[in-house]
Amino acid sequence: MSDQSTTTKPASVWKHGLVAAVAASVVVTALAYVAAQAGVSFVDPAKPEIPIPLLGFTQLTFVFSLIGVGLAAIFARTAKRPRSTFVRTTVVLLVLSIVPDFVAIPKLSPDFDTATAWTLAALHVVAAAIVIPVLASRLAEER
Repeated sequence: MSDQSTTTKPASVWKHGLVAAVAASVVVTALAYVAAQAGVSFVDPAKPEIPIPLLGFTQLTFVFSLIGVGLAAIFARTAKRPRSTFVRTTVVLLVLSIVPDFVAIPKLSPDFDTATAWTLAALHVVAAAIVIPVLASRLAEER
């Protein structure tokens, strides 16, 4: 059957996923720029010589979005319920990606600004809000 509810075209997942990854990277980078202009510091006061570069947001968003695309492609081929497996997995990964913003980073650098931690967490959510629905919509409910 070629019905979207029962099959997924891998090329469709990759094509739409790549577009979503680019879009998420651009949006996250723009929001990081706006946040920096609004006074959110992406500079660790304990190590001011190593700020988070603006292009770092672009690169990391793109790379981790591509990991999501890879997961979608794998689940499209292997999971009994690709869409729900993908959504559950990526939501768990999203939550796990936010934990360091509030737990590990402050322990490594107690001077790291709270606004920075919230901004970083929000940027994770923004990227996920762009990429996850696009990929989930390309996945079949069941195989």
